[in-house]
Amino acid sequence: MMMKKACGVIFSGLIILTVLSCNHTSQKSADVATTTPDSSVTQHSLPTPEWAQNATIYEVNTRQFSDSGTFKAVEEQLTRLREMGVTILWFMPIHPISQDRRKGTLGNPYAVQDYKAINPEFGTLDDFKALVRRAHDLGMHVIIDWVPNHTGWDHPWVKQHPEWYTQIKGKMVPPVDDKGQLTDRSDVVNLNYDNPALRAAMIDAMQYWVRECDIDGYRCEVAAYLPNDFWAEVRPALDKIKTVFMLGEWEDNPELFETCFNMNYGWRMHQLMKQIAKGQRPATAIDSLLTMNKKRFPAGYYQMHFTQTHDENSWNGTMAESFGNGGEAFTTLAFTFDGMPLVYNGMEANLSKRLKFYEKDPIYWGNYGKSDFYKTLLTLKRRNRALWNGLSGGVLVKISTGIDDKVYAFYRQRDNDRVMAIINLSPTPQTIRLTGDGFEGMYTEVFSRQPTELRNALTLALKPWEYKVYTN
Repeated sequence: MMMKKACGVIFSGLIILTVLSCNHTSQKSADVATTTPDSSVTQHSLPTPEWAQNATIYEVNTRQFSDSGTFKAVEEQLTRLREMGVTILWFMPIHPISQDRRKGTLGNPYAVQDYKAINPEFGTLDDFKALVRRAHDLGMHVIIDWVPNHTGWDHPWVKQHPEWYTQIKGKMVPPVDDKGQLTDRSDVVNLNYDNPALRAAMIDAMQYWVRECDIDGYRCEVAAYLPNDFWAEVRPALDKIKTVFMLGEWEDNPELFETCFNMNYGWRMHQLMKQIAKGQRPATAIDSLLTMNKKRFPAGYYQMHFTQTHDENSWNGTMAESFGNGGEAFTTLAFTFDGMPLVYNGMEANLSKRLKFYEKDPIYWGNYGKSDFYKTLLTLKRRNRALWNGLSGGVLVKISTGIDDKVYAFYRQRDNDRVMAIINLSPTPQTIRLTGDGFEGMYTEVFSRQPTELRNALTLALKPWEYKVYTN
């Protein structure tokens, strides 16, 4: 979950100092990081599965995915998801939810009761294994949400190993925020990573799912709130079983790319897109962010871009609340930008409500009204090397439009593959004039499938929030 709504935040004092130290070290790394993907100054050195180079990711909220809320119901939809272009399935926590101090009727999925068990509401261990096997048969991959910062209050460790938990004046406490203040997260209790035995037990639990169910990696909750040297222990322990894919819910600690993670969250890009949608920032701010990221992160880094996640949807707003009528325009930007795109379940059915977090609140799928929109973008991402991830894809090259504060245009090229995007990020019509070179040629516009010649000095008229994506 996001920091403001965090299901896991670290204890103040020594641990916060550790995080600050990591950020300070990361800044030193950022100072020498390459600004071009093909530089040899700083490279992403962790192993990355080959299948991730053109992967896309889809988040599954099992509780709300179907009326039954089961793994079997998700398995029934895997063929549809694969045909839509999904590569990675990220499952929100699959573990039993703590009963003690539970929030709402069904509780918070991030209040884990047992790291080595399945939430019986979702089915059985065999059901989950069958789902993973089916996903693999379809050429898809499965990662699961991992919540290492805290547990529910009735996790067995609370009684068996109280020394594994953060304590204040001899009492266990819920997580604290980044300022050291206790949060209202009364349903969870904070873990203490100064304890080597806790680290060993957590790594053992993470290895269990890779061995037992053949999952392909993890999405790790508030990753930078744990000591970075813990993550340095985790990665080789998992990779000796199989090369995993690791997504860290964080952005501000580039060192995580060197110790454990293949991909982080594009929080700044997400917030910037929302600000542009509301007219608070110009589209040119994207250029500054892209430049900053290339300086902060090692060459070959993956960043996940999104318009919705479980947190964004439940706590901050639906697509319409966040982006108004510009939802498709900003989705198109996120899906063609330098990074890996995320689809939150239900977006292909035009999810228009905030899914309740502690209660049953199924997605209404209807006729999957936006499935073709997402299929077009995800298929292009998978097939066109220009849009592949990290060093496998093409560098993003900005194209001037004469109205760069309202319209964002760019192309990416890898070998003979090229994609060009022109997106009106404003609620008003715009007439643009393309300026530059390197993009000229014959293309097909992927949504209309119309052939188009693009050239320097070409003038185009765009409707409010209109987007065009071209491939050669």
